[in-house]
Amino acid sequence: MRIEFANSARGDFHWSAGVLRIGGSDDNDLVLAEPQVADHHLVIHDDRRGLVLAVLPGAGRVYVNARPVRERALLREGDHLGVGECRMLLRADQDVSGRTCVDAEDVRPGAAALRALAGPLSGRVLGIGARLTLGPQGDHPLELPQGDAGTLAIGWDGSCLLLDAERVPTRYVVRLNGMSIRRAVLQPGDHIGIGAHRFVIDAPGWMPDPVAAPAEVEEPPLPEETAGPRGEVWWLILTAALLALGIALVLFVRF
Repeated sequence: MRIEFANSARGDFHWSAGVLRIGGSDDNDLVLAEPQVADHHLVIHDDRRGLVLAVLPGAGRVYVNARPVRERALLREGDHLGVGECRMLLRADQDVSGRTCVDAEDVRPGAAALRALAGPLSGRVLGIGARLTLGPQGDHPLELPQGDAGTLAIGWDGSCLLLDAERVPTRYVVRLNGMSIRRAVLQPGDHIGIGAHRFVIDAPGWMPDPVAAPAEVEEPPLPEETAGPRGEVWWLILTAALLALGIALVLFVRF
């Protein structure tokens, strides 16, 4: 993972560990020397759910794609973070421009959709089918600032799902997983951003994540396995039965 600092001369920050601690104090992994940044402001965990952001107690709000986060949020490559006056962009380390098509047997053409996370289309799921076009003459509008017109297309070419942003004005940066791109091969989970729009590629059943074999867990011993030799248990049971029988005979004789 790479963190790019917007509107700053600061170099990119590379992160590969499972936990990233961000704040103003020197004991953080990423130090942000900003007045509004708490000594220990937030933590990002990389776990089975993905990237999970947690705002630490006493810290100010963190903004993800201009939306305030008070406690927790799931992050994706391509998300914009705001901490105080600092603006950051999460980017993939891998160059998405070098992607190639996957084998056709791993792909189900048509089994993909574009889910809008932010922007005018937020909350909608747009089926891609053979081809999906966002723009003035497309299936859905692509609203850009100042009324600019642009066309973003996603479609299949054999076994490839391709992004084509060549007809988007060059003054607008189109990002795929945080990296500036105009044409690229898409994969499930990819995050596309342009202007206020944020999209993610949903593809249920296409290239499923491998299921990890559960780790072997040593089962705790059962009580009878730790109670000593089985012969001792049977002697205890027999002794208890004889005592109960003796008490019953005594009571029977007396009454």
